[in-house]
Amino acid sequence: MVTSEWPTPDKPFLVPFLVQQVEYLRRAGAEVEVFFFRGAKNPLNYFRAWLQFNWRYWRRRTAYDLVHAQMGQAALIPWPKRLPLIITFHGSDLNGLFSPDGRMTMQGRLLVWLGRTAARFADTLIVVSNEMRRRLPASIPLYILPTGVDLGSLTDLTRDEARQKLRLPLDEHLVLFVGDPANPLKRYGRAQQAIAVLNKTLPARLILGWNKAHDEIIMMMCACDALVVTSLTEGSPTIVKEALACNLPVVSVVVGDVIERLKGVDGCEIAFDDKPETIAAAVERVLRRGGRIKGRDAIAHLDEAALAERLIGIYRSVLRKAKPERGPLNPGPQERTPE
Repeated sequence: MVTSEWPTPDKPFLVPFLVQQVEYLRRAGAEVEVFFFRGAKNPLNYFRAWLQFNWRYWRRRTAYDLVHAQMGQAALIPWPKRLPLIITFHGSDLNGLFSPDGRMTMQGRLLVWLGRTAARFADTLIVVSNEMRRRLPASIPLYILPTGVDLGSLTDLTRDEARQKLRLPLDEHLVLFVGDPANPLKRYGRAQQAIAVLNKTLPARLILGWNKAHDEIIMMMCACDALVVTSLTEGSPTIVKEALACNLPVVSVVVGDVIERLKGVDGCEIAFDDKPETIAAAVERVLRRGGRIKGRDAIAHLDEAALAERLIGIYRSVLRKAKPERGPLNPGPQERTPE
């Protein structure tokens, strides 16, 4: 598995969902070796990673059945392609990067071009939401596999217990925002504007969840009254699914697969435009309703254990087409994993 987003001591809180996926793949019987690097938008870093990857491959080339690149730009590293290649696109690698004023940057355009180019050489593509499929060539086999939630690991703390542990007031309306406040794609400023509008009619405080351990973010979900999502672009935001798993009401703009995730979940709200006033009105309705939601039932099918089995099914499908007799992941005929 090739990725530029793996946690390291200097960046310990990156993409917990990816670590979780690897852990569950291993539990399900797959042998996963992670090759990680830091691209940091620097071509030299990619060149170094390319050299390191190829050195490792040639030393242990008989050990591998396939390569799984997490995000389009990671698919540049296992080149030239010697093994079946799967690419999972997560969002920005197809949607691009944007400036604070909402315009796609040159780096964003390059990222999209690289991802689409790499996709043409892949054996199979995975996207995390249905909305992303239209951005990829129709001729390449494609699966929709959202990021999952480790339902078994979630805490069962009550709101007051979580607030006491986090030293948050028991008598305030608390609205959670999770994401890098400096990332223009997350639009933390828009969330601040919405809560400022809300405070004209209903006092509430915006709580920032960023640069914290995953367990603490989950505890913040237990402590708060709502999650607000104002992102300019997303693939399949894991934070929304985790909020639902914690039965935390969600207020979100239209982004990624959020409409699909919130469909039929009473107590959640979609803001169909991104004006601060619209978002504020949606948050106010949620806060005045009060209480928790029945969100966990809505995402039970996205438990990480089940998704790991589906991903292994995709691996087997790719291996059957590439080399019918190859590898421990290919014991015999299997049904195609449904999209």
